Amino acid sequence: METTPQALARILIVEDEPKLAALVGDYLRSSGYESSWVADGREAVPAVKASQPDLVLLDLMLPGRDGLDICRELRSFSDVPIIMLTARVEEIDRLLGLELGADDYICKPFSPREVVARVKAILRRARASGEQSSSIALRIDEATHSAMFHGTPLDLTPVEFRLLKTLAANPGRVFSRDHLLDNLYLDHRVVTDRTVDSHIKNLRRKLEQAAPGQDPIRSIYGVGYKLEIE
Repeated sequence: METTPQALARILIVEDEPKLAALVGDYLRSSGYESSWVADGREAVPAVKASQPDLVLLDLMLPGRDGLDICRELRSFSDVPIIMLTARVEEIDRLLGLELGADDYICKPFSPREVVARVKAILRRARASGEQSSSIALRIDEATHSAMFHGTPLDLTPVEFRLLKTLAANPGRVFSRDHLLDNLYLDHRVVTDRTVDSHIKNLRRKLEQAAPGQDPIRSIYGVGYKLEIE
């Protein structure tokens, strides 16, 4: 029988339609997940900080606060997987949601079974990324704000630490400069996208000092950067 390590995963549902939230919650619980629910956008960030969910189902249009704004703030301090729920099917909204750091989106109306399937897929991907990012080559400890590369501690600035953590959360994924900028500065200051290049250069130098000949950061011309850990 297949084991289900995700069975105790905690899912936070941020949705202002009570019947829909209850239906999705029922399907999640029947699939072995724990679920909680908030209906007001202003309650979303405090709920994430308080309950530390393994995944957030985040509606785009909420009373009190917009889902995209919530997603942006969550990404300033957390890598929790986020699936956007939206009835607005315009392409710009989809792209904007993903650019802000959402992992996936589901358009309304949807089947609760589809939601469960997407949740399972995202959690499976998150576990695989976590295992890879905590490999012997690169270890990141968010609790102590420290990182090691091939056994050597890295002397990183707060911005460099957030940059490395963002790249390591999804090894192999290409991040645009704009996306990286959204995760670098908690005060959302206005800087140019070339600021990322400068931080990448400094981060590469410190990785090279820790493990000569090793450069896990790949530049994708005209797109951005990705992390490849062997």
